[in-house]
Parts: sequence; structure tokens; C-alpha cells
Amino acid sequence: MKPLRTFLPAAFLSLATTFSTLPALAADFPNHPIEMVVPSSAGGGTDVMARLFGETAKKYLNQPIVVSNKPGASGAIGMGEVQRAPADGYKIAVLISELAIIPHLGMTKLTVADFIPLGRLNGDPGLIAVRAESPYKTIEDLLEQSKKQPGSVSMGNAGTGSIWHLAAAAVEDKTGVKFNHVPYQGAAPSVAALVGGHVDAITVSPAEIGQFVVAGKVRVLVSMADRRLAAPYDKIETFKEKGIDLVVGTWRGLGVPLNTPAETVQVLRDVTRKVAEDPAFKEGLTRGNLLPAYMDGEQFQAFMASQSAYFKKLTAALNLQK
Repeated sequence: MKPLRTFLPAAFLSLATTFSTLPALAADFPNHPIEMVVPSSAGGGTDVMARLFGETAKKYLNQPIVVSNKPGASGAIGMGEVQRAPADGYKIAVLISELAIIPHLGMTKLTVADFIPLGRLNGDPGLIAVRAESPYKTIEDLLEQSKKQPGSVSMGNAGTGSIWHLAAAAVEDKTGVKFNHVPYQGAAPSVAALVGGHVDAITVSPAEIGQFVVAGKVRVLVSMADRRLAAPYDKIETFKEKGIDLVVGTWRGLGVPLNTPAETVQVLRDVTRKVAEDPAFKEGLTRGNLLPAYMDGEQFQAFMASQSAYFKKLTAALNLQK
């Protein structure tokens, strides 16, 4: 019996040591830099938000957040990389509205259920914009031309299956027109194409074109918001004001892979909330024409599920499913 008496205390000591290290491991997170993957090009609204988040988070984390851009496939490449990463909290995805769209277009198997959400940070309405010298002075001018000669107006977007591709398709559905859709790898390249004269118009958010609007290089024809926006867009009418029931917008938040330890998720959710509530972060978003729209992790999870259900119906109604 002596061997048993000596074994039991040793076993309990081993278990006690194992469990006592768990809080310490959680408390130790993070102990090296965290990568934040932006699933779109540098310079766009998603990139601006991510870098602002990383800068503000320095107040609340003892390790830096390093932003990397992985554009392509309407966000599926970047978000997919995080979904497949080790579930240790050291790789965070910027989750974008396309996550609720592209699975229903057959572009990816990735869904909103493949991440643990940390929180939503931003939400923006869609706009249709043209160059300042464009012959289309009003949205009525552009729609009339598109109806008269279907496909004659080239409409740039942030990529096939992107929220702005879908927004333009929704305009077609609501107004009976037909655009020539031109996809780019992100909103920033689509804006560059517009300014460079390569497309007639683009669907985009306020963040990506703010500097060009202020500089007088780009003119906004209409907003897809529920109500009028703040300056410099306060004089822009909405589709609803024109009797067209169309409200479409984008959103951005953060998520980590499934099976990330609960303690790590809580640390990251706390940091996300603190950054979202930080006046410097809010002011930075506003300066970048990004609208603050915080939701906590649980609220964001329910919101993404509802968005996925909405876009599933919309893509079917617009016959966009592959």
C-alpha cells in the first residue's frame, strides 16, 4: 500500500500545479505582438479603422497590434487566414459585411459562424459617386442613361460579391436599370479608378471618398442611408427621399478563431470595448468619415447572424447566387 500512498499526493500535486497555471497563462496574454488582418487594401475605410484601433489599443495592451493587409475574394482571403490560424488570440480578423454575403454567392464556405466576435466598431451607408466633371449631375441623370442604354454606365465596386457590388445590384433591382459592374480588390482601388477616369461611377462608403469630396474631385449623387448624413454629405439626398425604398450599408468589427480560450476572448473583448469608448478613437473615426457603431461581442454575433439571413434572401431575389 505504501506505493499508493506516495502516488496519490504526487498526482494531486501535479493536478493542482496544472490548474494553478491556467489563470497565470490567461494573465500572461498577450506576451508578444498581435497581428490584425485587414481583408482589404491599404488606404480604404477598413484599413483606416484597423490602424486607428491599433494605435488606440496601446493604452490598454502591453503588446502592439501589427496590422497586415490581405485583400482578395471580397475579404475571404484575409478572414479565411484568421479562421484557419491557431486559436490563441494572436491573430485577429477585421470582420466586414461581406462575410454575411459571399457564402450565399458560392464564393467561400466561410460564414459568420466561423468566428468568435469581439465587437462591432463601425457602420456606414452606401453612396453613389462620380467625378466632379462627370456629365451626370444628378442620380436621375445616371439612372436615365442606364435605362436608355443598359450597360453603358460603368459602375466600379470593391470586388465581386462585395457589399458595394450588392448595393449597385440592389439599385438595378429597385430602379429597373442595368450597370456594367467593374470589380476591384477593395474600395480604395475603385476610388482611384474613378478619379483616374477608368469608370463612370462607384458605389462606396463615405470614408473612402471623403478627402476627394472635400478637394472637389468627386461628387456624390445619392446616399443609401436611412437619413441625411453629417457634413460634407449633409446636402446629399437619400434614395428614400426620392421615393425609392433602398437602405444599404457596410459594417466592420473584430473576431478570432473558434476555440480561442475564454479568458483570452474576454481580454480582447475588454480591450475592444475600451478602444470603442475612447474619445480619441471616436474622433479619429469621425475625421475619417467613419461612423462609430459599437456592439459588444454577443450583440455583434446576433447582428451578423441577422445580416447573413438578410443577404441570403437578397442574393436569391437578385438572382446573384452561383
